[in-house]
Amino acid sequence: MTKAIKLLTALPLPQRDRLTALAREVSFPEDARIFEAGGRADRFWVVRSGAVSLTQQVTSLQQVTVASLGAGDLLGWSWLFPPYEWDFGAEAFSPVRAYEFDASSVLALCDEDPRLGIVLVRSVAEILAHRLEATRGRLMEHYALHGRGSL
Repeated sequence: MTKAIKLLTALPLPQRDRLTALAREVSFPEDARIFEAGGRADRFWVVRSGAVSLTQQVTSLQQVTVASLGAGDLLGWSWLFPPYEWDFGAEAFSPVRAYEFDASSVLALCDEDPRLGIVLVRSVAEILAHRLEATRGRLMEHYALHGRGSL
């Protein structure tokens, strides 16, 4: 498996500085719902400290954790792709501090600075590819342990 990249450290310093100038520091208490699947995706976060669980509702009574995120990790990518709705839910597993970015401000900055835009999109794509690879590995482990009919 490839090593996971961190969004802010993946950006060259001039683009990182331009992006972080748009950041707002926020915090979430333990067990706070940060967003729900299907909600409007108009922002994203980079986790500074704490842990966030990405969740998927399986039934009306059951949700499963599909990923755990920590310091440096990107939280939210649905702001970048139509229909701009969250694919998962997110919950603070512990107290969380994060940088919050307004999607429209970031997209306007990307229009002003196409180099930043392409580096940002490539970095998000690499993060998504890594998470997909990790999820695939977990599914294969589940399949190996539980057999064909359990997925």
